[in-house]
Amino acid sequence: MLSESRRGNGLDAVVPRKDRNQSLPAATMVTPAETVVSSTAKELEAKQQPQEKDVPAPRGCLGSRHCMTLLLFLGMANAYVMRTNMSVAIVAMVNHTALPQVHEAMDVEDCGGAVGSIKPRRNDTDGDGEFVWNTYTQSYILSSFFYGYVLTQIPFGVLAKRYGAKYFLGVGMLINSVFGLLVPVAAYAGVGPLIVVRFIQGLGEGPIVPCTHALLAKWVPPNERSRMGAFVYAGAQFGTVVSMPLSGLLAAYGFAGGWPSIFYVFGVVGSVWSLVFLFYGHEDPESHPTIDPAERKYIVNSLWGPAGVSSPPIPWISILKSLPFWAILMAHIGQNYGYETLMTELPTFMKQVLHFDIKQNGTASALPYLAMWIFSMLLSVLTDWMISTRLSHTTARRIVNSLGQYGPAIALVIASYTGCNPLLTVAILTLGMGLNGGIYSGFKVNHLDISPRFAGILMSFTNCTANLAGLLAPVTAGYIIHGRPTQAAWREVFFISAGVYIFCATFYLIFSSGERQSWDDPSTDSPRPQDPEANGHSKKMNGVENNGAAIEESQH
Repeated sequence: MLSESRRGNGLDAVVPRKDRNQSLPAATMVTPAETVVSSTAKELEAKQQPQEKDVPAPRGCLGSRHCMTLLLFLGMANAYVMRTNMSVAIVAMVNHTALPQVHEAMDVEDCGGAVGSIKPRRNDTDGDGEFVWNTYTQSYILSSFFYGYVLTQIPFGVLAKRYGAKYFLGVGMLINSVFGLLVPVAAYAGVGPLIVVRFIQGLGEGPIVPCTHALLAKWVPPNERSRMGAFVYAGAQFGTVVSMPLSGLLAAYGFAGGWPSIFYVFGVVGSVWSLVFLFYGHEDPESHPTIDPAERKYIVNSLWGPAGVSSPPIPWISILKSLPFWAILMAHIGQNYGYETLMTELPTFMKQVLHFDIKQNGTASALPYLAMWIFSMLLSVLTDWMISTRLSHTTARRIVNSLGQYGPAIALVIASYTGCNPLLTVAILTLGMGLNGGIYSGFKVNHLDISPRFAGILMSFTNCTANLAGLLAPVTAGYIIHGRPTQAAWREVFFISAGVYIFCATFYLIFSSGERQSWDDPSTDSPRPQDPEANGHSKKMNGVENNGAAIEESQH
């Protein structure tokens, strides 16, 4: 059997055809009138959005698409390890006793001394590091990574659409990992070199989200997007849960002086993943040399239909005029603002208001991320079940995203009044962050619904804007609680985050859509030029013009 293929956006659509020396059966001989009818039918069929049910799913529990999502899950975990390990390491790097001490006000106006009865453990001076960095210097070091990360979001989204996502993702993470190995050397060289190294790490990690999204658009069938997309992005929580306690152990018992081992261990792990991904990851099902043909056909037909995927120019104006795109953008902004508030400020809140010691703080801070990881998996299965049985993509996305953003908003409001009961506060925040896992089956994969061909670009725009908004969260919190680390001040911080959550979730609830948008309709694409061999076969077959349509091969 010979085959010809058409390439678009890095994805080949295999079009079976007859052997050029084999004549058509008599049943295929048609009149000119029948040719017109057949052509019209094909045009109507091409305008229909491809449905996954057209091709049955291949048998077997695991396939190449599952191996690819596992690689992306581990990549996302590595990315978040690289992002968060400095926040743990810097505690061991800084000589806290050499810094000016500020008396922390005890919050007694609401608790009447109840909080004061929970005595914070005195700092262990034996664990102090060698660097005398004040809080402003530490904030510059911690934020330098994110400035590099934000800068590369949109460029890599556009480049991934044009040239493919695999190598940008693999090489970017390799750069991130290699420069992670240089952090200890840069730290001893000075604050400036350390900031530069962390900034370059952020540049290298920039492709992780837009390129991951672009690859998911090529590998994951529509009815599997919720659970497989949530599985990949839940790698962020998995990486955070693993890195926080492991970094603490390495800082206390690791080699090379303790804290440097954090960067050496995770740098090596990240480099290994990058090399494995570059050698064993694949841009799309058509470039995978050993994929089961049945799985390839299932993925390609469910995503693009029998005609394959084209690569038209990016419809910038139509995207900017699209309300479903703005709904995703608003939900992403709300998520990053609320999430960054908790990720960067939760340990501080637990120290200043709940008065946990460092050991309790580390464990309690990890619980919300563990809950979010578990809930994201459960809710993704529920979402795909709703879509496959009775609800539309639009309704399912709205339901699960509302749960994922209204839930933490309500938890933040309640937790702002329960500081007198540390265990109850931790339980409420853990439940709220757990429900936040619903966003991975909500707006986070919604780009793939409304525009499979431009999903990476859409994600680069929303993720870049959301991260810029997320940078405001710790600044706002620091301004409010500076000089008054009380429960009342933290209540203002939590109320602002809850308000942002609610406003953005409501905007998404009203204007979001789970349907493919008209500006990503393949039937409106300009005709693509075919290669000479394809043209030679599409002109005349047995005296009947074939118009470039694929002819199904008969069984031998």
